[in-house]
Amino acid sequence: MKTNHHHISLPVLDSVSHVEALSRFVCLHREQVRAAVEDWGHLMGKVPGWKHPCHFSDDTEETARWIFLLDVLNHCFWAGRGEELWRIRYRGEEYSGYWGLAAALKRALERGYPLTDAAFLSRMTMRELESILAGTGTIPLLEARLANVREAGRILIARWRGDIVHLIEQAQESAVQLVWHVVESFPSFRDEAQYKGGRIFFWKRAQIFAADLSAAYGGEGLGCFHDLRRLTAFADYKLPQVLRQLGILCYAPCLAAKVDGLEELKPGSEEEVEIRALTILAVEECRKAFIGLGSPVTSTQVDSWLWHLGQHERFRQKPYHRSRTIFY
Repeated sequence: MKTNHHHISLPVLDSVSHVEALSRFVCLHREQVRAAVEDWGHLMGKVPGWKHPCHFSDDTEETARWIFLLDVLNHCFWAGRGEELWRIRYRGEEYSGYWGLAAALKRALERGYPLTDAAFLSRMTMRELESILAGTGTIPLLEARLANVREAGRILIARWRGDIVHLIEQAQESAVQLVWHVVESFPSFRDEAQYKGGRIFFWKRAQIFAADLSAAYGGEGLGCFHDLRRLTAFADYKLPQVLRQLGILCYAPCLAAKVDGLEELKPGSEEEVEIRALTILAVEECRKAFIGLGSPVTSTQVDSWLWHLGQHERFRQKPYHRSRTIFY
């Protein structure tokens, strides 16, 4: 396995800046940022940590293995027109979206599925995955999810001696190194796009993996990273919805009509790339505003703050953009 000590930073911010310079469909209103942070920043402290009924955590290496599978599958939960939203019941509560996925994987572990065993992942059948994710409605992109789980298991065996813990250890407490290792090893984490002659890097799920490890282990052990502040936002469909409601992101009328009309945007299209790229830049602006107001926070913390704002009804007045993709 080659090491990447020359990769001392992530290419994400430089690449998304290229998008803003040429953007036609999405505009970033920096002058709206400070007011948004002043109005809603008090909720930063209310963002919950890793402890949640749907999260598995036992303070051993098993937690890291479970989180890796969670992040292999952590994408695209929304229901299309006429489709029933996928949701599951766990311990008497109903969950959908990300929490539904976490609950399903925790429930499966409790039922004896060897989710932390790379050999099991590499050979998982559709019937097994359907059983693991069984609930009301059907989770989108089921075939792609199965392919990604099998790929993850195969590559763990071929390159990492069957255990994601070896990859984490190879990163030597660097979140940036961890992200590079994950992206280089696993094609399903290679979240990139071509945009007007440039290659754009988002690497959403690879970055979330580092952040999740840090949260789950309280910044110690397998979650100890000295450079977590160098991660960017995790560009998804919930953050831009909130940033648009705050007036920080603005869509051109033609794009606004598509998003508000629940039209699907093609993954990798100019509109979709611009929404995600400017979301990352908007988070950087929010981070600077927090710092300016005396709250030194990371982009990861700003991301979490915006995502949790998005769970409130007032930030759902306009729909999120819809793209069927394995990357978010």
